[in-house]
Amino acid sequence: MKKRILVAPLNWGLGHAARCIPIINALIENGFEPMIASDGAALTLLQKEFPRLSSIELPSYDITYTKNGKFLKLKLLTNTPKLINAIKAEKKSTKNIIENNSISGIISDNRLGVYSKKVPSVFITHQLKVLSGSTTWFSTKVHEKFIKNFNACWVPDVETDVNLSGKLGRPETFEIPTTYMGTLSRFEKRYVNIVNDLLVLLSGPEPQRTLLENKLLGELKNYAGKVVFVKGLMEKEQTIQLIGNITIYNFMTSSLLEKTINESALVISRSGYTTVMDLAKLGKKAFFIPTPGQFEQEYLATRLTELNLVPSCSQETFTLEKLKDVNDFKGLQSFEHETNFEELFSLF
Repeated sequence: MKKRILVAPLNWGLGHAARCIPIINALIENGFEPMIASDGAALTLLQKEFPRLSSIELPSYDITYTKNGKFLKLKLLTNTPKLINAIKAEKKSTKNIIENNSISGIISDNRLGVYSKKVPSVFITHQLKVLSGSTTWFSTKVHEKFIKNFNACWVPDVETDVNLSGKLGRPETFEIPTTYMGTLSRFEKRYVNIVNDLLVLLSGPEPQRTLLENKLLGELKNYAGKVVFVKGLMEKEQTIQLIGNITIYNFMTSSLLEKTINESALVISRSGYTTVMDLAKLGKKAFFIPTPGQFEQEYLATRLTELNLVPSCSQETFTLEKLKDVNDFKGLQSFEHETNFEELFSLF
């Protein structure tokens, strides 16, 4: 019988689930049987990508953002008891899954309670250093304490000085065995004709996803080129709406999204780390608008702007005029690095 591996991404935007897609494919190619565990949009995405795999719903962290980014840190702090209860609930669920499904190993992408002492458990994160302003030292230590429950930590980045995660993936001290697995993307670069002037990719927790959607739709009314707009709403059926020069999708599955990104001259998106990895793999020009108050996205956007790769600005200051800045930036490029999945999976 094939060894069954539980793959459990956090449901916080679509990034964690999206970067698990190449891992799930690699598990299948290496003779394992993946089982999917998550909740909400993340679970829906993976169920659509892998309809033949068994899946199970985990308790939700139920994280929402504030309308004003300045208060996000305070809201996350006040939500700490709810978060701790969710982690306890998913630990209980994980125990039941292990007992009832003959699980041989666990790959958790940022789900802090999905581990077991009975089987090898891996934690995936690009945030070994968890930015939170003046409390970064504390949030990093708390995160490290949770990761110590796992047998190994995999970082989706390269170990070289030139990398994508910057200081996020390189803390001053870190006591847990860590492997830099290389950048992950579900996409492949295709040399095709450009048919879209602009592609908008949205994702992330509410209400900030909707706030940016409304902002961009308002601005793009005056855009002369051809626009494809993907809302990032994982609904039961795909919908397509045409408003002037803008074609709006509620969501796209991987094959269509890969095709659309390759065929687009410019991408506007959040500066989530999975999006950064995807656009680097495809060598795209981009414009980043970080989620207000999310220190990690603000850091990544600022870093890539300072490296003269991708321009960025805050959500409230974005205007169509700012897209002219793109011509002065190099765009993202991928690293020549092949992930050795066979070696990584030897843990199981």
